[in-house]
Amino acid sequence: MFDRELEDLPAELRWREWMLRVEAVIFASAEPVTRETLARVVGKDCSIDLLIDDLREELRARPYDIVTVAGGWQHRSRSAYAPAIRAAQAPTRTGVARLSEYEAAVLMAIAYLQPVTRGELSKVFGKEVSRDTIASLRDAGFLGSGPRSPTPGAPYTYVTTKHFLSAFGMETLRDLPDLERLEDAGLLSRQAIGGDPAAEPESQTPEED
Repeated sequence: MFDRELEDLPAELRWREWMLRVEAVIFASAEPVTRETLARVVGKDCSIDLLIDDLREELRARPYDIVTVAGGWQHRSRSAYAPAIRAAQAPTRTGVARLSEYEAAVLMAIAYLQPVTRGELSKVFGKEVSRDTIASLRDAGFLGSGPRSPTPGAPYTYVTTKHFLSAFGMETLRDLPDLERLEDAGLLSRQAIGGDPAAEPESQTPEED
């Protein structure tokens, strides 16, 4: 039986062991670790938030940190060391799938306009967005299926996944860059599909299919 409470240990040692357990779980996980997951390895009255705060304080002088992304916690290298990591050309555990400039633009449009159909995306870009492009983004884990559109034919819609949030270091879709600034720069337009430019993205993302 796994001992979560560690009642046989003095309070200071118990807290230290809980800290080490939480760090080990976060370090070993390929995806952000939720509060519910961490609660399985610490005492029922343990404050996970305070544990995380103590861990982050210990890591202050290290080239990595524990950050909040996609509704959980994950180890991430500090941005100051990104040039060194790129120069090393070593495979990374959290590497983002390589996207073409066009695929990245389609993914950005879906992130802001979701749930959105392929036909609506085609109107935004002024040309057909192919099924192959959508399939590539789905295969990379960035897209899932949304609700059927109420438009004639009830086509499928597409939404981003929790993996999308994790890969791009966001906690929720509200962390996306300001939509009005992108519209001012001519990079994206809700008006192309008759949407509301002032609308904010939802704070939760449907699960990956």
